Amino acid sequence: MRAVLISGGLAMLIALLGTPLFIRFLVHKQYGQFIRQDGPTAHFTKRGTPTMGGVVIIGATLAGWVGGLIATGTPPSASAVLVLFLMTGLGVVGFLDDFIKISRQRSLGLNARWKIIGQGIVGITFAVAALQFPNDKFRTPASTRISFIRDTNLDLAFWGVTVGTILFVIWANFLITAWSNAVNLTDGLDGLATGVSLIVFGAYVIVGVWQFNQSCQFLASAGPRCYEARDPLDLAVVAAAITGACFGFLWWNASPAKIFMGDTGSLALGGALAGLSILSRTEILAAIIGGLFVLVVLSDVIQIGFFKMTGRRVFKMAPLHHHFELSGWGEVTIVIRFWIIAGLFVALGVGIFYAEWVAG
Repeated sequence: MRAVLISGGLAMLIALLGTPLFIRFLVHKQYGQFIRQDGPTAHFTKRGTPTMGGVVIIGATLAGWVGGLIATGTPPSASAVLVLFLMTGLGVVGFLDDFIKISRQRSLGLNARWKIIGQGIVGITFAVAALQFPNDKFRTPASTRISFIRDTNLDLAFWGVTVGTILFVIWANFLITAWSNAVNLTDGLDGLATGVSLIVFGAYVIVGVWQFNQSCQFLASAGPRCYEARDPLDLAVVAAAITGACFGFLWWNASPAKIFMGDTGSLALGGALAGLSILSRTEILAAIIGGLFVLVVLSDVIQIGFFKMTGRRVFKMAPLHHHFELSGWGEVTIVIRFWIIAGLFVALGVGIFYAEWVAG
């Protein structure tokens, strides 16, 4: 438990103190955000704001995690390393995307094909490795079973291990792509994606700690409602580090933002959320905990689908936060209200998680 507190506190401190130093570096290099021409006109004033702040979030998370392990003398686990690999790998893809936008002064970054290839390499490597590394209780970080609050009876290996592995890789990469794009779409207003992320990852600290206390591996007489996650406490440590990093970064990212996380941060945070949901065996529950991200994605899907079918728009602009922006809501008002909605989704998700255990 000390590792959870230390990793979160250290990551927050590093992000809080390190972000202004990174801002100075970016300003010196003139690495500023390029604003898309078809976006809200109010955003043109943000042109030139330093971006790629996800570098700080990733760096603070890794430092906080390592610091927590060193302070408690805890060895790293396969589950934690895999989530951090996924987070960092997607962050590198996002960094390349951001750097191309900045260096070429355009709103389009990395070529779509290379972006997909990069995400695919990281995602496939994560998925294949997640089915390896059994511990002394013969549990691997991930399972081929689809999970809600725990593994269900729907096993992707219904036609054998090989087919199960292939289907799991496809399923895991679907989740990785979905969550990374969801966070990326939400990152449209100052502090919005950062604030929602820290609430969501904070929930995964609770999930990890609870799973550790009710783990099938550690209880002398494990009941039918124990949890099968391989390294739940280590996942809680990672979640705490990400939460702390987001807290520190939000100080500078809140409106008016001194820095944006960019694709570096949004892809990294989305990947980390996907990894935590897969390895904590809460893949479907994550859609409730991260319900605000899901709403944003749905607004984009509805807008595109309805326009293609009818030639008309449902929203003034998608994603959803831009609709309210064009409806006259202030940016800070939208952000705070979306944070409240995100908190309600998290409360609902954690409530369902706990109620399922109590009912059992």
